[in-house]
Amino acid sequence: HVVEDASELLVVLNDGRQFPGETYGIDTLTDLAIVKIDATDLPVAPIGSSGDLEPGQLAIAIGNPLGYENTVTTGVVSGLGRQIVASDAAQTSAEQLNNLIQTDAAINPGNSGGPLVNSAGQVIGINTAVSTSEEGRGIGFAIPIDVAKPIMRQALDGQELVRPWIGVYYIAVTPVIAEERELGIEYGALIGTTGGEQAVFPGSPADVAGLQAGDVIVAVDGERITAETDLSMLVIPHQPGDTITLSVLRDNAERDVEVTLGELP
Repeated sequence: HVVEDASELLVVLNDGRQFPGETYGIDTLTDLAIVKIDATDLPVAPIGSSGDLEPGQLAIAIGNPLGYENTVTTGVVSGLGRQIVASDAAQTSAEQLNNLIQTDAAINPGNSGGPLVNSAGQVIGINTAVSTSEEGRGIGFAIPIDVAKPIMRQALDGQELVRPWIGVYYIAVTPVIAEERELGIEYGALIGTTGGEQAVFPGSPADVAGLQAGDVIVAVDGERITAETDLSMLVIPHQPGDTITLSVLRDNAERDVEVTLGELP
């Protein structure tokens, strides 16, 4: 969302050098963008892994909140597999983001796109959102670095940035959701929304395959959907055109549904 409406980009390095930036690609599914500059011999931040994170681990956020450069804040990994609906500053648009890292390290406007690092200085996430509600003020969210890695690989290989797409809104199933909806299962991805949006996009791969609101997707190609490994995490490694098998719970009966992935619009 940082570069979404930018007419031109200027990348300023820590040593003061400035370069015009070029948007290589934008992935709206994960709220990530690749920005390219024409430069060599650049320092590289060590990349860690978000797959083995545990709540309570140290988390360090770096960014430019309110224009204050190189601001560092610390906290802990407060939770994993979080799902939010993020709005822009003007409250004119919103997007569903999944499988986020929750942290209490202070994240403010200007932190987005900055790294979330561990105690070893390795990047474990990319800061993306903060709760501004009175009830949840101070809760920050970051995109897990393992979600960004396939996108980074495409860019480094010179490939066009394309993302697989099923075409559903979904709610991560938790014990609370399971009890409220009487699902009979405490994990998976419930096709549906918390607002009035249509849960299955007309003409989407999910629509063609016959998925509908109220279905619970419990596994992708036999791998169970959990809080740590949600639906988007299991779909992202695939390419448009791939066929995957979804295990779907409907009316207390489980069945397998083959879905041929489309390309994210």
